[in-house]
Amino acid sequence: MRLTVRTDYAFRMLLYLAVHSDRLCTIKEIADAYHISEPHLMKITHQLGQLEWIETIRGKGGGMKLAKKPEEICLAEVVKTVEPDFHLVECFSSDNTCSIGAYCGLTGIMHEALDAFISCFAKYTLADILKSGMPSSDDSLEKIVNFMK
Repeated sequence: MRLTVRTDYAFRMLLYLAVHSDRLCTIKEIADAYHISEPHLMKITHQLGQLEWIETIRGKGGGMKLAKKPEEICLAEVVKTVEPDFHLVECFSSDNTCSIGAYCGLTGIMHEALDAFISCFAKYTLADILKSGMPSSDDSLEKIVNFMK
């Protein structure tokens, strides 16, 4: 099973915001910290804002922050809402053209594997993946970026 870059970036953004919960953060700041594309982060910011996991403030001095406590953000919900689909095999798709579907037992096994994958994430929240000894916002950007790796 594999998650897309979109989910990876969503997790990174949420972690960054949790580490810097004492202030507003900008897309540029997060993009610079992770050396990733601002346009990608803009899309993710928009989606996480619509889901009410982050709060965005527009204008001069604006930025974003977590809208929920880290323990209220379930990792499975992040994965299920950020991932575009879970079509692990063709038969999961509505465009399925597989001609052996009636004779194949793989579909049920793949569904079971996917359920187990999501169930594992369901056990954890954003708070669970925050490491102890997190750097403070007074620490250097280099220390914070190294911590987040």
